[in-house]
Amino acid sequence: MTQAPPLREDRRTRVAAILQGAIDPHVHSGPSIAPRAIDHLELARAMSAAGFAAIVTKDHDYAGVVTAQMITKHFPALKTKVFSSIVLNNVVGGMNPYAVEHTAAMGGKIVWMPTLAAQNHLNWEKTAKWAHPASTSKMRPATAVPVLDAAGKVRDDVKDVLDVIAKNDMVLASGHLHVSETWLVFEEAKKRGVTRLVFTHPEDIVDASLNDVRGIAAMGAQVEHSLCMFLDGSKFKSRTAEDLRQQIDAAGVGNTILCSDLGQVGLFSPLEGFQRGVELCMDLGYSDDDIHTMVATNTARLLGL
Repeated sequence: MTQAPPLREDRRTRVAAILQGAIDPHVHSGPSIAPRAIDHLELARAMSAAGFAAIVTKDHDYAGVVTAQMITKHFPALKTKVFSSIVLNNVVGGMNPYAVEHTAAMGGKIVWMPTLAAQNHLNWEKTAKWAHPASTSKMRPATAVPVLDAAGKVRDDVKDVLDVIAKNDMVLASGHLHVSETWLVFEEAKKRGVTRLVFTHPEDIVDASLNDVRGIAAMGAQVEHSLCMFLDGSKFKSRTAEDLRQQIDAAGVGNTILCSDLGQVGLFSPLEGFQRGVELCMDLGYSDDDIHTMVATNTARLLGL
């Protein structure tokens, strides 16, 4: 794991204060079939020491709800609550309501639409010159998990999953769907009683415009930004600080949540990502209260904490 440069001393106290009660709702700790630099317990310990209120672990291939329960039971002194999520990719059977019901019953918080198995992601990989290491070296290539039928309508199996999410008051995250699919799935989700929506990293992969961000935020979704896509020294950096400002201003501070999307090898840790992300937001002129809203308050409300 690479080491981030130290925070400037005059900001260290401010950053630490802003991160009290913070939540990382999108973090790739391990074990995982893909290489990870930190595991779920190591992450929980690091975030607890920094005063984080919660984390939500995300793996592209499994729901980490069992691990979350074990950490909660056996490490009660940790300040950070550990939750997990499920991503509706091939390994869990795609649009599988049984897997979603199981995740809900075990305390899972977020259901992600397909990521590596989204048709949009598969199309993006062809031009991005990137492939998920697990897909290429340890597993057969992903096959698309569709969300729309031939007529461009939300599929019945997706509706079944949305009903499970609504019944259990879970969070629906858009994953790597194309933004045009996200609009349709979110509209259907709201009709079926889903109230907790997250638009996943509009800055990359999903082909969203700032108008999409404004519109999806206006329909009640939180817009989630992956700090790893904006930070210097990140191999996933694809956008500038000014891009982040435009994204935040499009949705508004009250509809924006920040996540690390970190945990991969060869990068700074999720905690360091948050520390540097807070500094970046300071440089952009956001107040300490506004930054705390985006790293803590909005996410706590989204998760019902």
